Amino acid sequence: MEKDIFQRIIDREIPATILYEDADVIAFLDIKPVQKGHFLVVHKEFSRNLYDIEEKDLLKLVSKARELALEW
Repeated sequence: MEKDIFQRIIDREIPATILYEDADVIAFLDIKPVQKGHFLVVHKEFSRNLYDIEEKDLLKLVSKARELALEW
């Protein structure tokens, strides 16, 4: 399977302004932001949609998104 754009960012094949990263989650600024501070928070394990992510991992992702949103 070919890597998607998110995996290529995770693997540092595509440059990105990374705001946060740990073993499970990466957050980076959107390349075409809708407004200032527009960022994406991505689970590092591939999934087709949110339903494929385990609940504990989804909670971590959403919690980190909220934390970063409050900082930005």
